[in-house]
Amino acid sequence: MATKELNPFKIAQRQLKIATETLGYPDEMYQALAEPMRTLEVSLTIRMDDGGLKTFRGFRCQYNDARGPCKGGIRYHPDETVDTVKALAAWMTWKCSVVNIPLGGGKGGIICNPKEMSPGEIERLSRAYIDQVGRIIGPMKDVPAPDVYTNPQIMAWMMDEFSKLHGYNVPGVITGKPIPVGGSEGRGDATARGCVYTTREAAKKLGKDLKGATVAIQGFGNAGQYLALLMDELMGSRTVAVSDSRGGIVNMDGIDPQKIVDWKNTTGRVGGFEGTEEISNKDLLEMDVDVLMPAALENVITKDNAGDVKAKIIAEAANGPTTPDADDILYKNGNFVVPDFLCNAGGVTVSYFEGVQNAMNYYWEEDEVHQKLDKIMTRAFHDVYDAHEKHSVHMRTAAYLVAIERVVEVMKLRGML
Repeated sequence: MATKELNPFKIAQRQLKIATETLGYPDEMYQALAEPMRTLEVSLTIRMDDGGLKTFRGFRCQYNDARGPCKGGIRYHPDETVDTVKALAAWMTWKCSVVNIPLGGGKGGIICNPKEMSPGEIERLSRAYIDQVGRIIGPMKDVPAPDVYTNPQIMAWMMDEFSKLHGYNVPGVITGKPIPVGGSEGRGDATARGCVYTTREAAKKLGKDLKGATVAIQGFGNAGQYLALLMDELMGSRTVAVSDSRGGIVNMDGIDPQKIVDWKNTTGRVGGFEGTEEISNKDLLEMDVDVLMPAALENVITKDNAGDVKAKIIAEAANGPTTPDADDILYKNGNFVVPDFLCNAGGVTVSYFEGVQNAMNYYWEEDEVHQKLDKIMTRAFHDVYDAHEKHSVHMRTAAYLVAIERVVEVMKLRGML
């Protein structure tokens, strides 16, 4: 459970407050943006494999749809809270805006531990969730996607359940689907790929060469694994440390990205990988590396450890890994942060591409997806960097300035403000 200080929604609101004040907006403008337009809480009772019934709590938050249908993932996590969902929905609003795609922000979640559930139980829970939230989602309303501990298979079940409720196939209701049921090429590594593109642009601005640069990745799930592979493949960088929820490993000579991915997927952990030493998640965050990539959960860089972070570039593949107090410390110390809702927007951008392809019933080749993603992420980085220089603020506030101005402009044009 998050402490009051690290409550993710309070952090999101605090970040918003800083940005609206920087833009010179009155408090009434902040108030209009500081709360979601709606949040649905649902009760989900399913039959478990042992024959018994179990009830789960679920949420769907639709934060702002001024720029288009809401967009955002669904996460399954035992520590899920409504405030986490609201914070992530807010960040999704700004994320879609900062990369300038015509979508709003939403997020969903279920309090559960999928690691302790069978595939059949997860399927029944996923379908029950759609039975409840299906009335407020849809291609023109709100389009969910995968997030923590959800995957393309779960999205396929959800799409199927929604289609059954409507009596016809509706592939555009969900993104992150398997390719045979309307998924997009390039979606699997999109979050990591977008992160790599923005890290590349940050390195250019700092005059750094990423070829041979040292990289530490905190969190080795889907995004973290692709980060290791793509930083090697695209940038020629050297991953020297990775970690998961059970601890981390380090080898300053470099860790073979494909071999550690295979090891993790075989053993379920990064620990014990040949030729490496153990390292804690705390120590990994404080390593003297060129690039640190937090790719796990919220609030891992705080005022207590920000002063010890030595990485030249911090590329936030995770949502909300850095607290506002930590942001100020990092900025003062000269650490360059590529903020989460810019850095990890590759996933939602290719999800947007998936929705476009579903609507057209025409699908692009992977190379075309990569080219379109690179163009959008590169343009977005430079929009934010220009605001960072113009207003003399750190990159996160700059990203908010760009995103909020776009949302406010549309809300004013539509007569919503």
